[in-house]
Amino acid sequence: MHSLLGLSPARTWEDAFLSGNGEVGIMVYGGPREERVVVNHHRFVLPNGTRDRRPPAIAHRLPEIRALVLAGRPAEAQALAADGRHLEWTQPFHPGWELVISRPASAGAYRRTTDFATGEVAAETDGWSHRAFVSRADGVVVQRLTGDVVLRLTGDLPGKPDTVRYETAAGERDGQVFLRIRGVYPPEGRGAFGFEGLTLVRPRGGSVAVAGDTVTVTGAAEVLLLTRAIRHEHPAWPDDERARTGDAPDGRRARTGDELDGLGGLLGLAASGYDGLLDRHVARHRPLYERVTLDLGATPDERAAPVGDLGGAALVERLFHAGRYLLLSSGGVLPPRLTGLWLGAWGAAWSGDFTTDANLNLQLAGVNIGALPELIAGHANLIRGQVDHWRTNARQIYGARGILAPSRTDGENGHLFHLNADWPWTMWLAGADWLLYPLVEHAEVTGEPIPELAGWLAECRLFWEDFLAGTDGTVVPSFSPEVGPGGGPFACHNATMDVAAARHALGDSPAGKRLPPYRIDERGALAEWIADVAPCEEHRHVSHLYPVWPLHEINPDETPGLAEAARKALLSRGDENLSAHGSLHRALAAARLKDGELAWANVRKILDNGMFFDSLMSSHNPGREIYNADAAISLPGVLLELLVYSRPGIVELLPALPPALARGRVRGVRCRGRVTVEELSWGDGVRARLTSPIDQTVTVVHRASGLRREVELSAGKSVEIA
Repeated sequence: MHSLLGLSPARTWEDAFLSGNGEVGIMVYGGPREERVVVNHHRFVLPNGTRDRRPPAIAHRLPEIRALVLAGRPAEAQALAADGRHLEWTQPFHPGWELVISRPASAGAYRRTTDFATGEVAAETDGWSHRAFVSRADGVVVQRLTGDVVLRLTGDLPGKPDTVRYETAAGERDGQVFLRIRGVYPPEGRGAFGFEGLTLVRPRGGSVAVAGDTVTVTGAAEVLLLTRAIRHEHPAWPDDERARTGDAPDGRRARTGDELDGLGGLLGLAASGYDGLLDRHVARHRPLYERVTLDLGATPDERAAPVGDLGGAALVERLFHAGRYLLLSSGGVLPPRLTGLWLGAWGAAWSGDFTTDANLNLQLAGVNIGALPELIAGHANLIRGQVDHWRTNARQIYGARGILAPSRTDGENGHLFHLNADWPWTMWLAGADWLLYPLVEHAEVTGEPIPELAGWLAECRLFWEDFLAGTDGTVVPSFSPEVGPGGGPFACHNATMDVAAARHALGDSPAGKRLPPYRIDERGALAEWIADVAPCEEHRHVSHLYPVWPLHEINPDETPGLAEAARKALLSRGDENLSAHGSLHRALAAARLKDGELAWANVRKILDNGMFFDSLMSSHNPGREIYNADAAISLPGVLLELLVYSRPGIVELLPALPPALARGRVRGVRCRGRVTVEELSWGDGVRARLTSPIDQTVTVVHRASGLRREVELSAGKSVEIA
């Protein structure tokens, strides 16, 4: 239940087994004769000239843009707002390099595994073994090999631009053996200078031969490999004045030991050995991973199946735990990217960036309720690192105080520049409220808000006050990602998502009270635009359900009419290309509307359409098309929302339980309102155990049985509910 088993090699990088520490990731694939380990780093983005790109200065055109939108001339409004710009993309995320491990022919059955609880990836036959992990404690890739091996590093990965130059080297000096690789970006890109990897090769026994950029080890009991990956900002390698191995461009030389000490202290770490380094890592990794578990009653034999043969309850259990593992492994210094933290080829779809109008928040759906508060720091880091850019966006585009977030970022530039006359991203106004909401939820779950959160929320409110100043509360221009009325141009007024964000940010303020009410269309469905325009239902985005998820504004108990309209909106929506994030976004909204069957129907679109690779990383589209983390990392949050709903003062058990999950047990779910569901079981009755770090009274609900009970929770004491 907490591991993956593969009985055949991964022939391509997409089926690689994965490990990561939230900053550095590895992908292990290949076969008995040749294995490959791709090294990734969250900060490896290719300069493309957009690192310093700023938003268009169009605030003076706002009256004209508004007039064009209200006159029904959206294409002209979009062209005016585009300021003559063409569509530019963020700096693309890219893989670092590969370690190539070559071996003599070996006999015996091949086996590979990933252990979610330790973060360790392994492969073996009768003649050799390979174990690897990325240390959360020491920040290095740690590997142990047995058997004779030939080792080299290469930057020759699919799709590599000709303008990116790699240098590889192997060396031995002062008794230390190493492999090194350096990647240099094109100088005209206006970004980072390059990146570097250094691997210490430490055999125990045997003999070592170094030739060119290759290290050959024979007869060793084992080989320990330690790898550090870093990015360099400045146009020189940091050891130019300190330490070099081999021939430097200027002819200087230095001792390998100095370099290995200088680049992350690899020599000092080697003294701990593989097992000692693993123990330090597991001490940090395992407690986070094991906080939440899900048992759906699969048998031991069903759980023991290799990854390609998993089915039924065993598959859902494994997807839940794999998703938590991938979330934990790819989130830390930053939240997960579109590909989590992993990529084996250049040219990632959508730049492999953080797409903020849907995907990022979906991937964070299971962070807070899934008891991973440490990972919210990565999301806060992303915002903290670019909130000044959000202020510039608000000022230059709308002449407003406060903050305006972009629809995508590479993790460095938060300026809103990805736009043109066809894609008016300057008109998507909900971004700051949407992206701050996971931090609001974190505060509700833990009682410990991010220090800057109150200030950022105040700035979000300031933007809306200025944007709406002098209007009757009409939100114009406005944009419902990524849909236009009737399938036409996107510019409109009063997109439901934008109005919901404004309503949430402004609260009961005078500006908030001027906002229009939501519209229910002639079909009885919650309309995507409060403006009376034609719907466009064949699209993967459901942004107009923002008041349902993640907000709690529309719900069956307090707003039953709007909740039913929201459900009809879900039923009206077509599937477009069955994209993963579209299906799971709908599942989250259906769970909030207490419709387990509708939620599960959307989950089935993920389970039944070939959307998972061998690692249980997912694809964006059916048929394993486009390596993408949306389904894999979002699914645990979806499952938790089916099993526990909460907001401060309310804990609802099994709010949207689908018939497919007829029995099971979940442990460790965190609730908004500082309550933990230590255990919830169902099938032969419903039983729960709740606890809270503070004294409080909560209302516990189980809709199917009619249970609604006020429960007194005393700090630190568990209470049984049956």
